[in-house]
Amino acid sequence: MAEARTEKSRVWLWIAAGVVVIAVFFTAEYFLRDRLTVRVARVERETLHNTISTNGRVEPIVNYQYYSPINTTVKAVYAQAGDTVPKGKLLIVLDDVAARAQVAAAESAVRTAQANLDAVTHNGTQAERQASAAEVEQDRLARDQAQHDLEALTQLAATGAAAPGEVTAARERLQTAQASLDAAEQSAHHRYSTDDLNRAQAALADAQAGLEAARHVEAQTSYAAPIAGTIYTLDAAASGYAAAGNLLLEMADLHHERVRAYFDEPDVGRLAVAQPVSIRWEAKPGREWQGHVSRLPVAVVAYTTRNVGETLIDLDDPNAGFLPATNVTVTVTISSEANALSMPREALHEQNGKYFVYKVVDGELKRTPITIGSATITEVPILSGLQEGDMVVTSSSTGQPLQEGMPIKVVQ
Repeated sequence: MAEARTEKSRVWLWIAAGVVVIAVFFTAEYFLRDRLTVRVARVERETLHNTISTNGRVEPIVNYQYYSPINTTVKAVYAQAGDTVPKGKLLIVLDDVAARAQVAAAESAVRTAQANLDAVTHNGTQAERQASAAEVEQDRLARDQAQHDLEALTQLAATGAAAPGEVTAARERLQTAQASLDAAEQSAHHRYSTDDLNRAQAALADAQAGLEAARHVEAQTSYAAPIAGTIYTLDAAASGYAAAGNLLLEMADLHHERVRAYFDEPDVGRLAVAQPVSIRWEAKPGREWQGHVSRLPVAVVAYTTRNVGETLIDLDDPNAGFLPATNVTVTVTISSEANALSMPREALHEQNGKYFVYKVVDGELKRTPITIGSATITEVPILSGLQEGDMVVTSSSTGQPLQEGMPIKVVQ
């Protein structure tokens, strides 16, 4: 009996030892199994800025460009590119011989057209009016003579001294003389029609427009500075040839510049007037200029290979020191949220339209559903599902996919 109890005790002892070995094995396997190395980030509170970046170009707010109005030569140049000049300074003088000849021809055309209009308005030139008056007087004398002859023949016919045929012929001569007089008087007072007057007035207006254009061209054969500003383009040299339409000079007040930014079509709807803007220029790394949106796009246009909306940005610093046509990078702050709970965008996962993260819990990955706000390029605002201080996995160091329950080891 005692031996049976001893044997039974040995069995239970062996069973207990086996359980301990198994427990030790699984515990060791748990702690010794490979752990996935991951990078993590802490959920924190910070100010989130939602931004859009694009390229832009600096331009003067008011730009003055001067072109050669005709094919001519440059007589003199009184400035150089880069000069800051006072208002009124003479800059360029062109050879104006051809322009002055055009003005003279246009003035002659105006005088001719004015004389023609005067003739139409006053029923002819002085010579024509004098000739008409003489013709009227001659026809009146002829009519009076015919009238006198008719009266005399009528009296003679009453006494039988003249034949009735003579009276009839005299009456016809009177009618002819009266018709000639009426025609002469009509011509003397109504030589031109309303259409003739309209044509003469139109011809004078055309001649005057031609004269104005010729004088405008003549005025463009010399250029003086319209403002105090800087010459930043100069393509003219004394005795050089200047073809009609060639750009000779550009100048502006470089203390008053703006940026023309080119936003891709999908971003245009997010822009608003007065949004803050930061501007960077590669020529001066480390510096940043501030501005604001002053005018929104009015159309979408083709720009290189893109469809963009051209947006005007005013600089807050009038002495920014940009060169005209400088290419810059523009970043517009669309919205800003202070004290927002956020995490890096790399930690965000999506499946079937729902968002989740892998949170670090007791050395393992725990898939955690979350709701988010409007994400920026680098950060995601957290509305629910996480708390400040939670650790979320951004990536694995080996590129291995993340899974629920995976043991992990955090690396920097």
